[in-house]
Amino acid sequence: MHPVKALKQGVKNGTMPIIARFYGIIIKMFFNEHLPPHFHALYGEYNAIFNINTLEMIEGDMPLRARKLVVEWAENHQKELEIMWETKEFKQLPGLE
Repeated sequence: MHPVKALKQGVKNGTMPIIARFYGIIIKMFFNEHLPPHFHALYGEYNAIFNINTLEMIEGDMPLRARKLVVEWAENHQKELEIMWETKEFKQLPGLE
């Protein structure tokens, strides 16, 4: 399944845990997902996928301001995201302050 379609399906089915919420942005991660390690960011009608290692947006679309907020948040939680990807033990992380 295409990653953005899978994202919409996962949100609809509730199979993606919410990892963080801030400024209208929702960060989620699938339980069983393809490489590279990544997380999903939702902002209104926008959906994007970010590589955990490089923090680059690798798929989807998101306004520049929201994208910068996602990257800033991910920089603060990169190690925790890497651990969650490896262990599949998801937990909520604080948003941006």
